[in-house]
Amino acid sequence: MSKPTSRVLALLELLQSGGLRTLAELADRLEVDERTVRRYIAHLIELDVPVVSVRGRYGGYRLGPGYRMPPLMLSDDEAVAVVLGLVTGRTGGLGTSAATAASATAAGTALAKVRRVLPRRSADRLDALLGSLAFTAAPPGTDVNSAVLLAVADAVRHRSPVEIGYTAADGRRSVRTIHPYGLVVHSGRWYVSAADPAVGEDRTFRLDRISEVRSRPGTFEPPAGPDPAERVMAGFTEAAYRHHVVLRIGAAPERIRTLLPVSVATVEGPADEPVDGPADGAGGGPSGWSRVELRAERLDWLPAVLAAIDGPFVIEQPEELRELVLGLAGRLASSAGREATGEARQVDEEQRAGEG
Repeated sequence: MSKPTSRVLALLELLQSGGLRTLAELADRLEVDERTVRRYIAHLIELDVPVVSVRGRYGGYRLGPGYRMPPLMLSDDEAVAVVLGLVTGRTGGLGTSAATAASATAAGTALAKVRRVLPRRSADRLDALLGSLAFTAAPPGTDVNSAVLLAVADAVRHRSPVEIGYTAADGRRSVRTIHPYGLVVHSGRWYVSAADPAVGEDRTFRLDRISEVRSRPGTFEPPAGPDPAERVMAGFTEAAYRHHVVLRIGAAPERIRTLLPVSVATVEGPADEPVDGPADGAGGGPSGWSRVELRAERLDWLPAVLAAIDGPFVIEQPEELRELVLGLAGRLASSAGREATGEARQVDEEQRAGEG
């Protein structure tokens, strides 16, 4: 959108907020001169927007009585793109700085304005999407069919079964009926958490692998317990990987979660069994062990994570992890006990001299 066009729309927004606006005030808010404001006013009048000019010392401009913006006519694809852009800005703007807080607020008010001027059908469908959507980490990044997205969101909202055409990761195609609980965006991908009555279990489906959605008769009741985002994360931690790791760690679950988030591991506890010594790196914490389970294709990254948790731990399985931890411990001990070479001592002395 060109800058003059965006400023004409900003002018209309100012006038819609009500009251009489002076020429000087409008020029200041739009960061243009008064002559340019008059030209923008003329543009609005050419578009049949009833701008009323009030002459005199306390004059200015206002909208004619009863004027309302016409409905914003967007296709489903356009509406989804606009709304998701605003939602992404709002969720990505969570922070403590005044700038990010202002951005999140602006995204929220802009979303409300777009919602207000959409036709009823589009607004209702987007309400269904927003009401069924959860973010776990990164904002959306994978392309998804808007028709599929809106149809699934509508089914979540009305608790109605849908039939989907689905392509699995190995390329197998199937048609199945599901009961969708909610939509989740995680690490740039869209997922729907749903029950699959044919197998009697909960499933997680990627939306970009759904080719079509058809409504089916009837309704269902979502199960009690974890919300859709937690269900999707649990599915990731329980997926089939090469190694099944079971640990007991003498640290607070909150501490463990900083290094092994919910998308990586399940954490239960702490148990009542006492832990010898401090239970976490802060020199205190719970008096029991937390049970940790995770699945992974590789184990080489885990010894460093266990060291960073800085608490006692017990490896219940697998044996390969124990060997990797012992190997890392040996290398660290060897390095810690190694004397500096003459060359290394000279460099160290020169650095100290430079600092002095």
